[in-house]
Amino acid sequence: MLGQRIHQARLAAGLTLEALGQQLGVSKAAVQKYEKGSVTPDSSKLLKIARACGVRTEYFFRQQTVQLADVEFRKNHAFGVKRAEAVQIRVAEMVEKRIELLNAFPESPITRFSVPEVVPQQLAELEEVEAVTDGVRRAWSLGLNPIGDLTDTLETLGLLILAVDVDHKAFSGMTATAMAADGQQYPVVAVSSHWPGDRQRFTLAHELAHVLLAGRLADDLDEEKVCDRFAGAFLAPQAAVTHELGEKRHRLEPRELYRLKHEYGLSMRGWAIRALQCGIIPYAHFQSLMKLFSTRGWNRNEPGESLATETPQLFEQLVYRALAEQLISEAKAAELLGIPRMQFYRERWMEPLDGAAGCCC
Repeated sequence: MLGQRIHQARLAAGLTLEALGQQLGVSKAAVQKYEKGSVTPDSSKLLKIARACGVRTEYFFRQQTVQLADVEFRKNHAFGVKRAEAVQIRVAEMVEKRIELLNAFPESPITRFSVPEVVPQQLAELEEVEAVTDGVRRAWSLGLNPIGDLTDTLETLGLLILAVDVDHKAFSGMTATAMAADGQQYPVVAVSSHWPGDRQRFTLAHELAHVLLAGRLADDLDEEKVCDRFAGAFLAPQAAVTHELGEKRHRLEPRELYRLKHEYGLSMRGWAIRALQCGIIPYAHFQSLMKLFSTRGWNRNEPGESLATETPQLFEQLVYRALAEQLISEAKAAELLGIPRMQFYRERWMEPLDGAAGCCC
């Protein structure tokens, strides 16, 4: 188990055998022996491994209680297999902590996620997505108003939402099913913490579509196109789009798209696409908008202030709830949050840190 954990920590940190060996002052062969379990590193070496890989030493001794199944990435080919494997390992560790915390409660503090009955067993046409999305919003009592905090909304519904520190433009997000040792299953959605809020929100809604529509699409439907359509409609329902833009328009102003972006959390480009999908603007004007976006570089970076990123809050909240109910110790709370105990103590009592964050050991 120790060797496997060292191997996973190294991959998650993006380190080669040689790179880790250099930080430890040992050879590549020595690191291989650690990972194979033929040699056990002493405490000082284990501490160095933890520091090099950005984990706490407790990670190496935690029992592996979670397997990720049905893993799907939202990325392009530039991200690569090794990077994808590293993200998967990192997500599995984050999920392990969350499930360990949930198991500390006598009764689960979160709702068990379920697919609403309004989602059909089979989706035959792309245009049906609009009605499905409206039905899902009604089933979850979301109405037609903008969803202010999408992360919080999805966590409340029972999804495990993770923000993963992956500073690579080719990665947006992933979905998986976490299989716990007790047989429980948890849907997982992970997004990159480095994208602006509108990109994060679209990815969250896109990955939600994968969870809701898995195994329900007709063979001739492109799953990615369906999930993109769902994401746009989930963030900006057709009735809301018509209300904001009117039933028919000859053209749209970039400034109004910018305002709607910050109200609904859907990008300016996303709003232009929704206007086309809802039959509000002609295709010729949509093309001219896309040409404008390309000419001004708005395809890469939209103008004005970026939308604030979203950060999952439920896990930290439940850590403090479990601590208050004496279900976990202060040491366990610090371990779950991945911070030194002294730093946790100061944060718990809202004292100034004074640079006392310490190391990750």
